[in-house]
Amino acid sequence: MRFPPPTFLLGFTKGCISCIQRKYSLKPEQLLKLPKRYLGQPSPFTHPQCLKPGEVTPGLTQTEYALRRHKLMSLVQKESQTLGCGTDHAVVILSNPTLYMTSDIPFPFHQHNDFLYLCGFLEPDSILLLQSKPGQILSSHTAKLYVPRRDPSRELWDGPRSGTDGTVSLTGVDEAFSTEEFKHVLPGLHDEGVTVWYDYSRPAHSALHSSFLQSLVEFKSRGKNRIRPMRHLVQQLRLVKSQAEIELMKQAGRISSQAFIQTMRCGKAPVKEAFLYAKFDFESRARGADILAFPPVVAGGNRATTLHYVKNNQIIKCGEMVLLDGGCEASCYVSDITRTWPVNGRFTASQEALYQAVLDVQKSCLSLCFPGTSLENIYSHMLTLIARKLKDLMIVPRGFNDSQLFKAARKYCPHHVGHYLGMDVHDTPDVSRSIPLQPGMVITIEPGIYIPENDTEAPEQFRGLGIRIEDDVVITEQCPVILSADCPKEIYEIQQVLEKRN
Repeated sequence: MRFPPPTFLLGFTKGCISCIQRKYSLKPEQLLKLPKRYLGQPSPFTHPQCLKPGEVTPGLTQTEYALRRHKLMSLVQKESQTLGCGTDHAVVILSNPTLYMTSDIPFPFHQHNDFLYLCGFLEPDSILLLQSKPGQILSSHTAKLYVPRRDPSRELWDGPRSGTDGTVSLTGVDEAFSTEEFKHVLPGLHDEGVTVWYDYSRPAHSALHSSFLQSLVEFKSRGKNRIRPMRHLVQQLRLVKSQAEIELMKQAGRISSQAFIQTMRCGKAPVKEAFLYAKFDFESRARGADILAFPPVVAGGNRATTLHYVKNNQIIKCGEMVLLDGGCEASCYVSDITRTWPVNGRFTASQEALYQAVLDVQKSCLSLCFPGTSLENIYSHMLTLIARKLKDLMIVPRGFNDSQLFKAARKYCPHHVGHYLGMDVHDTPDVSRSIPLQPGMVITIEPGIYIPENDTEAPEQFRGLGIRIEDDVVITEQCPVILSADCPKEIYEIQQVLEKRN
């Protein structure tokens, strides 16, 4: 997939930011008055401890969400010129549905992140429609939300809904209607002169897709002006974080770092992996996290050599290490940190040697996190250093040539050096790791060495050891900002924490 140069987003933002800020300038006294009732999500009226006037979600204002929609429509206009489309565009984004554990017991709802990114609305069964205004200024558009209608009988069971009035005043979109009314929009979208942008190959909400959009997709497929995908455009926007987003990610990093410290302090051997899982979850939520960002890896002993070990149901014995890969989600943004430590408080000689090797590699990779390089370049650097460390520790024969060393590095570290981070753990997954990094991107750096217990080619003292060290990094014009800097990783720091255990 082709992307514009990394400077593209910065370039067009500088050119239009002032006019769009004037258009969407919001002061508290100018905001639409919020209904004096509970909505389908926290609001500045019901949750003043969480949201300031004008904020849709904590830390993110109506202005910021409006700017995101404006930027998306700018990208739509630019790509449509390349494709030779007209100037009449409609962008359709679906929310997630409610998923159920059993026939009537729902899972906790989590909004589709592309939908959430563009409007901040946290209710299921909703549709965001952005429509251009042909003949007006570039990317001028209307934003409409189609949301579940208020229903006292359902609200008795599921809680309040925002309704159309609450939706407009909370999010700042132009208009809101009930979801059923989206059917009245469809005839206009059938027009051959309207280019529809919609990710129909992987619809977020299968029921809404079937009810409203499947027939549109089939109709458009028979014409010349077919439906265009838009996922890659939203990912371009999500790739570079605003200052407000970075502040939220700093918060997630601090929460997770403190949760790691408290989890380290409570785990005297023998200790259950499930206990450490529960402790990390509790400490994250107690400090303000909404949920964990993903099922954490809590891998004791040789289970740390299984990269996605999430059973977390064994006992960690004295003399073993534990690898904990975890993170939280706070105000819609996530963290992703990994630390490895000995549960009895002290590294053995072989554990310390392998741990220090991974730490040296990780710190060297962090030093490359500057604009202009790429995750792919850092990955190549990581493999080169791991190969050298394997040779120094005599895990591989000293007579190995460069090709054999590279193969060994891939064997003992079979994953990439990192990924993009944001609203998702593996954020913007369609964006290539080979594009140059630029200020505002957030990435992880997570080298590891994993030596299976049954690897007879490795020295016996290293068999069954798995070590990974992962930090979250903001790319800036100056030095990288480590969001997880509060989480100890030097050997002496870890041992100091473990000495203070209960």
